[in-house]
Amino acid sequence: MNEVYKRIFVLILQLFSFITVVNAQDLDPRAYVNIPVNATIVISGLTFSKGDVLLDPSLPIEDLDATVESASLGVSHTFSLFGQTAQALAVLPYSWAQLTGKIDGLERDKNLNGIGDMRFRLSVLLLGGKAISLSDFSKQTNRTILGASISLVAPTGEYDSDKLINLGTNRWSFKPELALSQRMGDRRMLDVYSGVWLFTENDSFYPGKSERKQDPLYSFQTHLSYNINPRMWAAFDATYYVGGQSSVNDEYNDDRQSNARLGATLVFPVAKWNSVKIAYSQGAIIRTGADFKTFSVGWSRTWF
Repeated sequence: MNEVYKRIFVLILQLFSFITVVNAQDLDPRAYVNIPVNATIVISGLTFSKGDVLLDPSLPIEDLDATVESASLGVSHTFSLFGQTAQALAVLPYSWAQLTGKIDGLERDKNLNGIGDMRFRLSVLLLGGKAISLSDFSKQTNRTILGASISLVAPTGEYDSDKLINLGTNRWSFKPELALSQRMGDRRMLDVYSGVWLFTENDSFYPGKSERKQDPLYSFQTHLSYNINPRMWAAFDATYYVGGQSSVNDEYNDDRQSNARLGATLVFPVAKWNSVKIAYSQGAIIRTGADFKTFSVGWSRTWF
């Protein structure tokens, strides 16, 4: 296989690394790489989570034991934005959840299934990310990339104000993020991201007319990835997030987060324009919630 095709295969695998679920606990290696414009990716994925996991981690539930399965379908497209490489992404999740825990000291159990909140992201490479065509991809030599993105979670999920636990959050969430990606030799890459989640109010919180607010939640990620061969790479992932204390009717809850998660990612091809992504993560340092394990597998198909 000549060098151009090897680099194209690496490109396909790098493109797939963009597709993740958007939340504070994300572990997303190689999310900012310089890639050709006019690439469209269709992706699907399955995620299995077990433990103290909630779609809204600040809910007042004790001794939570949850099993959540999620399927997602998304599409992304790369394009030129003021001469720099940019990407737009949209993902729609569907979840099944089985939960047991204590609410006001009483044992409760709950089964849920339905559409979750839709996620969007727009990213742009500010430095080292000049927009290039597929034919020029093999000529790029940039080793340092500075990127930025804005993520959005829209309140499209199923929500009932008479219920404490829902698949939707009934609020908008926004996350601006800055990222630095540095190649170290031909096989290794180091990523460092820093962002903050901002939340609008939920004025229909349980039991129906309460007003729930949440402070900003700051998130930090680092990833060290390694090219096993031109068509496969693996990464060690870590994230830390802090803040996010919530209040209901201006009374603050004891739910400020200060948590860390560790994980690993493997991406490999299954055909010329198809690839598979496998990822695992678990809580490492836990203050509030998020003491759960997650396994996910996804598939992508790319067109130029």
